[in-house]
Amino acid sequence: MEKDKLRHATIALSVQLVQLYDQIERRAFLKNQLARAGTSIGANLFEARYAESPDDFVHKLRLSLKECHECEYWLVVLASACPELAGTVETLRRDAGAIRRMLIASINTRLKTMGEK
Repeated sequence: MEKDKLRHATIALSVQLVQLYDQIERRAFLKNQLARAGTSIGANLFEARYAESPDDFVHKLRLSLKECHECEYWLVVLASACPELAGTVETLRRDAGAIRRMLIASINTRLKTMGEK
């Protein structure tokens, strides 16, 4: 169940970022960085389903976590650079934070089942 919640959350975030992309005027580098990091969260999570080993599974979750942190960074930058989008961006930042916490919990749970800390 938690996996489905996480998968749905990453898809929803990706869709919202795609929609936000068209609202950002100019600033192509910022749009591209945000789109790449934000959509990569879910892509790595989906890729984890077919991991080659438990270690590979955790590695892919950690990649998702890394991209999530980066997405949050770009959202903070975007809110500062485009104050007119601050409300929308703050909602997305909170959503990314929720995904980050779910990823951390998933990684920790998986590591416990693997007998690691």
